[in-house]
Amino acid sequence: MTDLTEKKAAARKAAFERRKTGFDLRLPGTAGRLSEVLAGYRGVPLSGYIPIRTEIDPLPAMAEAAAYGPVGVPVIQGAGQPLKFSRWTPEGTLKDGPFGAKVPEIEDYFDPEILIVPLVAFDASGGRLGYGGGFYDRTLARLRANNPTLAIGFAFDGQEVGELPLEPTDQLLDMVVTESRVISIKS
Repeated sequence: MTDLTEKKAAARKAAFERRKTGFDLRLPGTAGRLSEVLAGYRGVPLSGYIPIRTEIDPLPAMAEAAAYGPVGVPVIQGAGQPLKFSRWTPEGTLKDGPFGAKVPEIEDYFDPEILIVPLVAFDASGGRLGYGGGFYDRTLARLRANNPTLAIGFAFDGQEVGELPLEPTDQLLDMVVTESRVISIKS
């Protein structure tokens, strides 16, 4: 195990505790700021996610956005592969997908231009710590190679840390939205 791998594992463990605290203290309306941000991108194809464990819930904002354009959710294709995004609607039927996440029963794939990205921790420079599978890093690299793609991290305020241990393959976020603020990342 490399030193960076150990640092990421330690950072991830501490971050899960901070995220759980935010989840336990959450109030109604945590997706309000996200809805405000997405209102400026009405009609642009986007993907959110179906929350698992203690992730902050983007579904209310996704439901609002679905009235104006395509909204999808990630579908894991396999280890080491980028994600694909299947069209989601608030009333659509879901089925069990990999890692306990729900996915649309009917597969209807498209490439989003905006990704609402779940995370375990983030920093002010756009660094993101996920679960460690690299799915979003591979996916963002693929999407950004073809078209401008906006990556919006969605998190509780308490998930911010001073600095994250990052690798060259880690894709940076363009913005982070929390329950109380919008953080634009300067590149």
